[in-house]
Amino acid sequence: MRQRTEWNDRTVEQIVGNLLRVGVGISALVIVVGATIYLCRHGLETANYHVFHQTPSELRQARGIVRSASALQGRGIIQLGLLLLIATPVARVAFSIFGFFAERDMMYVVFTALVLAILLFSLNGSI
Repeated sequence: MRQRTEWNDRTVEQIVGNLLRVGVGISALVIVVGATIYLCRHGLETANYHVFHQTPSELRQARGIVRSASALQGRGIIQLGLLLLIATPVARVAFSIFGFFAERDMMYVVFTALVLAILLFSLNGSI
């Protein structure tokens, strides 16, 4: 027989803590893999600091980052890891809405939904 999980502050805190640890761990692993690939391919190139080279335009949008990472390009994989790192606290806020709803704490559901809307609005132009 399956036990039903009782939603309380402690349960939500544990799940949120695990979500943050796993999100940061996965993003760090993805960044290390991308950095390893990048250094294996470009590690011996001489850096030219006299000319500024900005980030390629395809690595400034989520679709381009995913495309570059799926092609196993080091910079794309590093950027994907950074996107995952940014997505981790956003996922935490989204899960908090669910947790507060399960606890039937509607005031916090509304406040947390407002925070999530502000986060998503601020991220809209940056990725």
